[in-house]
Amino acid sequence: MKLAADLKAFEARIGHKFRRSELLIRAVTHSSIGSATRPDNQRLEFLGDRVLGLVMAEAMLAADRQATEGQLAPRFNALVRKETCAEVAREVGLGDVLKLGRSEMLTGGRRKETLLGDAMEALIAAVYLDGGFEAAKAFVLRLWGDRVNEAEARVYNPKSALQEKTQGLGLGLPVYVEVGRSGPDHQPVFTIEVRLENGMTARAQAAGKRAAETAAAEAALALLGSS
Repeated sequence: MKLAADLKAFEARIGHKFRRSELLIRAVTHSSIGSATRPDNQRLEFLGDRVLGLVMAEAMLAADRQATEGQLAPRFNALVRKETCAEVAREVGLGDVLKLGRSEMLTGGRRKETLLGDAMEALIAAVYLDGGFEAAKAFVLRLWGDRVNEAEARVYNPKSALQEKTQGLGLGLPVYVEVGRSGPDHQPVFTIEVRLENGMTARAQAAGKRAAETAAAEAALALLGSS
């Protein structure tokens, strides 16, 4: 199967040339445009999550031979969580080559964290099926880079902690909404509100959207802890 120019360029960016190009095409095909004749990436996502987990677990054991299971578990979660996968996806420009339906296109699907994270896992599975475990391992370690050695510093993430908390309570995923912006264009201050399915909300301000979202997540965690 012949690859379009954008996917050929993407192959060069990620450092893996597919022998079975249909695997790459499937990995970047979202369910919003998938069909019986155009399989989407959901099954690959399932497999990729497991491949990523094995690669990270092995790499962590090699990186710190003295760490206990209690120390390794939160580091592992920090390395394989959806936010980290989405972060890596952005670095390689995965969003630019995703095949999306019109609804996802109109709602900014190429930038959605969950969608990017899922696609990254699907891409890992595609590499695994195309080249075997060693190829997938080399691919993951190359893209994750120093994150393995920095895992301890990445352990606590308020947004991830809030997501785990709300899902555990049956509240689904938190939604972050920009409700205010002030200050000059070169130094804006954002006000972000996080909304939960039970109607609870929390707001925070910061000089950056990500920082404001993090602060709002911390505020929401505090409210959930006191409720």
